[in-house]
Amino acid sequence: MKIKILNFLLIITSLIGYLEWGGDNHIFLFQGEAEVVYKLFTNPGSVIHPFILLPMIAQILLLITLFQKSPSKKLTYISISGLGLLMGFMFIIGLISLNFKIFLSTIPFLIVVLLTIRHLRELKTNMGETSVSNR
Repeated sequence: MKIKILNFLLIITSLIGYLEWGGDNHIFLFQGEAEVVYKLFTNPGSVIHPFILLPMIAQILLLITLFQKSPSKKLTYISISGLGLLMGFMFIIGLISLNFKIFLSTIPFLIVVLLTIRHLRELKTNMGETSVSNR
């Protein structure tokens, strides 16, 4: 059950990412994703880019794990990688440009990623101990 909560938190924290660019332009990722979904139906060619598609696919995979009886560790790791690309770049951009809004918007996601990986490794360790003790 804990992994489902962590996967849900990964989705939520990935949506609060914040971007700013020249000319007083800014957007939260949930707003950007809404525009991308709209454009998928109106102008699909305009949204075909790895930094758009990979995180969205990763979120869909995380959403799938929420409906699995036993959430797939592989799907969770793949999703962390896909979302981590975008959020990691945002983290680095926020640091380099000293834009604390961008930097701070990525921190919740990175914390949940660390907690999720730690939990998945604990599960692996506990399963290994259980199989050894059953022999």
